[in-house]
Amino acid sequence: MSNTTGFRSDRDGIYIDKSPAAVLPYTLDYTAWISTDTIVTATWTVSTIAGDSSALAIDSDSETTLKASVVLSGGSIGSIYTVSNTIVTAGGKTEKRSFRVVVEDRSV
Repeated sequence: MSNTTGFRSDRDGIYIDKSPAAVLPYTLDYTAWISTDTIVTATWTVSTIAGDSSALAIDSDSETTLKASVVLSGGSIGSIYTVSNTIVTAGGKTEKRSFRVVVEDRSV
């Protein structure tokens, strides 16, 4: 499994809570899995929800030789989205990892 910061874990896997107004980066660290290989490409996708008036959106993404990052915005309160990252390494390996984004009202 990739290393994560700020993520929570439950029986269904890893997830993060997000406010609809937040525009934040999320990073997956593949260091332990890649070992001596390097990331060449990283592709991000977000699940869609029919009729969603404010869908979770990918604002930007980037990768280093060992990490893949995505900046997410939007999302409808009460919705749960699946964000997936597929990487391809210089050695020809392909790996796909996913996490959930739970959008909730985080006002104080």
